[in-house]
Amino acid sequence: MISSLASETPHFYFLTLFPDVIHAYLNSSMMKRAIDKGFFKVTVLNIRDFTNSPHKKVDDTPYGGGAGMVLMCQPVLDAFRSIEGDLRQGRTKVLMTSPAGAVFQHETAKHFAETVLDFVFFCGHYEGFDARLLELIPQMQEISIGDFVLTGGELPALAMLDAMARFIPNVVKEASSVENDSFYNGLLDFPHYTKPAVYEGIAVPDVLLSGHHGAIDAWRSAESLKKTQLVRPDLL
Repeated sequence: MISSLASETPHFYFLTLFPDVIHAYLNSSMMKRAIDKGFFKVTVLNIRDFTNSPHKKVDDTPYGGGAGMVLMCQPVLDAFRSIEGDLRQGRTKVLMTSPAGAVFQHETAKHFAETVLDFVFFCGHYEGFDARLLELIPQMQEISIGDFVLTGGELPALAMLDAMARFIPNVVKEASSVENDSFYNGLLDFPHYTKPAVYEGIAVPDVLLSGHHGAIDAWRSAESLKKTQLVRPDLL
């Protein structure tokens, strides 16, 4: 079973300075179809809409000096409080994208998709958020998609949504497609081929053309193990 929450619609909230980045990604391909069909919901809040500054200021210089700007508490906290009452208690994850956070992985995506209904992503920029937000919103946790730094939190948040959405019923048409993905069973995916059977002198492995499903399954398992041993032996 892909999700235990099939009868309840997940809702993803994005708090961001660049809502167009979120909309651009979600208005195409599989994500757009999933939203249009009501498999999950998305709400995008522009942090600038919540600032008390007449000039739409949302950041300021860091105390203690140093380069860059820091996102202020007031507009970010007010944006969160505008949706806080709509969040389903006990079924919510509040996530601040940060390279200092715990690393989001396949098992994280699967677990969240199976247990959580509301996701709130705080998409940082510049030097990040005022650290007091972690105290003001005690349920918030920092989360990362890897040991590298990006210019903003929108891409990590969208990557996490995309990974979790694959476990939401009906988003991916065939559940077996998800179950054969890399990491689902602890290994990397096996190679895939399509027509023609020979292209520029390279042929599709004979076993895939044999029609012998047992032999095909065995070949795929062996190839998956071989790929994992070669590329990601740490998974073994």
